[in-house]
Parts: sequence; C-alpha cells; structure tokens
Amino acid sequence: MARLQRRLADFAAARNWQPYHTPKNLVAALSVEASELVEIFQWLTPEESAGVMDDPDTAHRVTDEVADVLAYLLQLCEVLGIDPLAALEAKIDRNEERFPAP
Repeated sequence: MARLQRRLADFAAARNWQPYHTPKNLVAALSVEASELVEIFQWLTPEESAGVMDDPDTAHRVTDEVADVLAYLLQLCEVLGIDPLAALEAKIDRNEERFPAP
C-alpha cells in the first residue's frame, strides 16, 4: 500500500500536480470516479451486475474505474496522513461492536 502511495505521489510530483491535490479536490475526484463506476452498473439487473466481469470490455471498464477510485482514495489518505488499512481495521472493529452477530 505504501509503495503504491509513493508511486502515485511521485507521478503527481513529476507533473507538478501537488498544488491541485488538496483534500477538497481529491474528494471531488474520488466522487467523480465512484460515479463513473456506478454508471456502469446503473441500469443492470441484479443478475446482469453479478456477471459484469464476464464481458471483457465491461470488465476492463470496471477494473479501470476501481483503480481510479482506489488511486484517489490512497492519495487522499496520503495528503491527510491516514493509514487506510488501520482505518479500515478500526472501522471493522467498531462495526463488530455495533452490529454483533446473533
């Protein structure tokens, strides 16, 4: 995870994009990319959505959008100093307390 975050930071630095990578801008970009992922599934039936990876063209689009969402999320975490894996683990812990298994 840290290696990917470093690679994303290096990519942005090589293009002088850091001034644009503010938390506000990264969250907006994350929202746009998540919406592009939603768009692929928007009018599919539940059955069609379950088989979305069966079509190579659609699978490629889904994979690219997932990568875009993850990239912006990792960049946001980097800028804000959030360890995404620790944050997820803490959230799962809280959810296990809030929603105990029967």
